[in-house]
Amino acid sequence: MKFKNTHKDHEVTDEKIYQSRRQLIKAGIIGGASVISGSSLALTLPKHKNNSKFVLDELTTEKDATTYNNFYEFGLSKSAPSKNADSMKTEPWTIQIGGLCEKQGKVDLEKLISNFQLEERVYRMRCVEAWSMVIPWMGFKLADLVKYCQPSNAAKYVYFETLYDPKQMPGQNGRSIPWPYREGLRMDEAMNELTLMTVGMYGKKLPNQNGAPLRLIVPWKYGFKGIKSIVKINFLDKQPINSWQAIAPQEYGFYANVNPKVDHPRWSQATERRITGGFSLFNSRIKTQMFNGYGDYVADMYKGMDLAKFY
Repeated sequence: MKFKNTHKDHEVTDEKIYQSRRQLIKAGIIGGASVISGSSLALTLPKHKNNSKFVLDELTTEKDATTYNNFYEFGLSKSAPSKNADSMKTEPWTIQIGGLCEKQGKVDLEKLISNFQLEERVYRMRCVEAWSMVIPWMGFKLADLVKYCQPSNAAKYVYFETLYDPKQMPGQNGRSIPWPYREGLRMDEAMNELTLMTVGMYGKKLPNQNGAPLRLIVPWKYGFKGIKSIVKINFLDKQPINSWQAIAPQEYGFYANVNPKVDHPRWSQATERRITGGFSLFNSRIKTQMFNGYGDYVADMYKGMDLAKFY
């Protein structure tokens, strides 16, 4: 997949340009529709006025969002992914689709994406470690992919796996996680309009350290649910066990909904630090919102559930 980058490498004002363009769109001075074209893939950004519920004024800088990451496949420190991920080959990329669905087998990612409408959405992102960012993602609704795969009525969950390739992902030579990384969603969560399969950010192709070429974004859940560099998608009838749940079930559950009332066993989840200029203990704390502020879209899915038990 190739997206045209309209900014030259030596320019240092990419974020200012992006912010300025957003302000012009909001003011109605220019249209929100644009195309970033590649050899065979057109990435269309919709008009913001048609998608206002996914627009936020505050943005984390592109530098912070691409250099402060959790991606243990490339190392345990926050800076390791941006330093170690450049050599990973993301083209071509295939997705293995299986389980309880009609469409089975391997599919080229670029051909797969051609079936869907890509759009920009600005989401608040909350990490279980109590830091957060606001990032403009580009992708397509997971619901569209689910419909494309034609799951059977017996399919109740969607299950994902990350690439396993220790030569390209040096962190996989260690034992911090039982590789490959695995995640899952309940079917109604997968079909929710917020759930995004992401291929870009900040108007550009998704960087390797942020999960290229395809990652999951579920903005009302803690960040570890956003599985990166996806190579397998299966439809299951039983709830799968995700990687962090397998490692430390007393700390990480299947649902991982952002909940300021349910603390992590080792720290409070009531507040968070917004990443600005990198992480610092001097970064201001803000109150964490239930479901990360997206309760109007998702709270109905969890009515009657004990969210302290199903964490």
